[in-house]
Amino acid sequence: MSAQLGGQPILILKEGSSRTRGRDAQGMNIAAAKAVASAVRTTLGPKGMDKMLVDTIGDVVITNDGVTILKEMDIEHPAAKMMVEVAKTQDDEVGDGTTTAVVIAGELLKRAEELLDQDVHPTVIAHGYRQAAEKAQAILKDIAITLKGKDQGMLCKIAETAMTGKGSEASKEKLCELVVKAVTMVADDDGTVDKDYIKVEKKVGGSVDDSEIVEGVLVDKERVHPAMPKKVKDAKILLLNAAVEFKKTEVDAEINITSPEQLQAFLDEEERMIRNIVDKVVASGATVLFCQKGIDDIAQHYLAKAGVFAVRRVKKSDMEKLARATGGALVSSIDAITPDELGFAGIVEERKVSGEEMVFVEQCKNPKAVSIIVRGGTEHVVDELERAIEDALRVVGVVFEDKKLVAGGGAPEIELSLRLREYAASVGGRAQLAIEAFANALEIIPRTLAENAGLDPIDMLVELRAAHEKGKKTYGLNVFEGKTEDMAKAGVVEPLRVKTQAIASAAEAATMILRIDDVIASSKSAAPPGGAPGMEGMGGMGGMGGMGGMGDF
Repeated sequence: MSAQLGGQPILILKEGSSRTRGRDAQGMNIAAAKAVASAVRTTLGPKGMDKMLVDTIGDVVITNDGVTILKEMDIEHPAAKMMVEVAKTQDDEVGDGTTTAVVIAGELLKRAEELLDQDVHPTVIAHGYRQAAEKAQAILKDIAITLKGKDQGMLCKIAETAMTGKGSEASKEKLCELVVKAVTMVADDDGTVDKDYIKVEKKVGGSVDDSEIVEGVLVDKERVHPAMPKKVKDAKILLLNAAVEFKKTEVDAEINITSPEQLQAFLDEEERMIRNIVDKVVASGATVLFCQKGIDDIAQHYLAKAGVFAVRRVKKSDMEKLARATGGALVSSIDAITPDELGFAGIVEERKVSGEEMVFVEQCKNPKAVSIIVRGGTEHVVDELERAIEDALRVVGVVFEDKKLVAGGGAPEIELSLRLREYAASVGGRAQLAIEAFANALEIIPRTLAENAGLDPIDMLVELRAAHEKGKKTYGLNVFEGKTEDMAKAGVVEPLRVKTQAIASAAEAATMILRIDDVIASSKSAAPPGGAPGMEGMGGMGGMGGMGGMGDF
């Protein structure tokens, strides 16, 4: 980038910087975003395939989860990174529908490219997309189904839809039951669900069917001393955020010891101080001690003698869950310990789970914190199951709060597509073209579901459109039978928020990428010898770094 002045070029950008503008810049950004969408597209739906991702140190992740795939991929291109942001937002807000959001964003850009080729201005397309996205939100609210009360059956169906295609089919009834039970237990009276109070603990060994729910908290630790009881019934629990050990003096003090008697007296005094601390714990009536910090060896001995079950260095998050489950308060000073601060649990026990000791805190009066133990044959299976359960927990939580559902199987997308075309005709002008493009783009979801199931996408789309034109709003694609049917009756349902968020964030990302007409890239700092080549003329960006354009996905 330079300006001419009297025949003398003036350099504005640093040497080695590159600039791409106009249609080239748009074309390149759209290509990068489409490449990301095509990478996750094959994972959509119950018949979607999985990806195996190997990182630089050789760790393997096998997953079907859109956001996990995109986080693990080492993406270089700035426009492609924006697509990853779409997936992350979707994951943070709702927990499911990440692949849907990215695939819709990719398709919106593909349709926009066709309009750009017909010389429609990018701002016109962006404006039309925004109108269409707003209208889509209104239509979705209109076609949403309201959940009546705490319909356990429906909540199970929602969990099932979220888990389908994530390798958990074999025992999804069992897992869905665990998920719904967990969410129902931690839900507050006003219907809000804080997923942080549901702890998912993975253990390799056994099979998926061995997964269980603990009505209370599971702490992945063992008691500090073998002489302590293994099991405490009707436990009074002290949650301590202070070290049970001898306090060193705060100021630099020097102690001169000149005889062995003095040394012995010093050690005796130290022991007496620790004993005092233990006495305070015992005097409060506590029979179980969870300590966030350390417990001294001498303290362990005295606690064991007093028959107190103690666990040290418990994570802060576990302490909060324990406080919520047992009704105890977190005490941060030894002197502040009183019987009122103690929590209660019917049973505190150390048990072996696939070869490792864990502490179970169960039978709490009002367990507003629960744990789910996920079991499976190999590490990769357990990891993927954990991701499926996390998604299901979030989704059931969302429905618990919003009480609104939509049918799955591509039904809402086809309905939106149909209604948006009618809306486009009423808008007219150039915006009509953009709204129609938006309507067509939404059909990518049922189309992809059909393709991933090995069905003919055109036949399926024609059948779906015909059903929706007859007013069958909840008809979607049954990929197992290869035909259209009523998804609400079949129990394929998902939260309204999954769809509204997916369409909103996809539209925002697409309009943002569309409005860019100039890409100015600074020169990369010199790579180490044998490292990646610089981005000459941004050619390196077109190929998305080491991703080979992702054509081979």
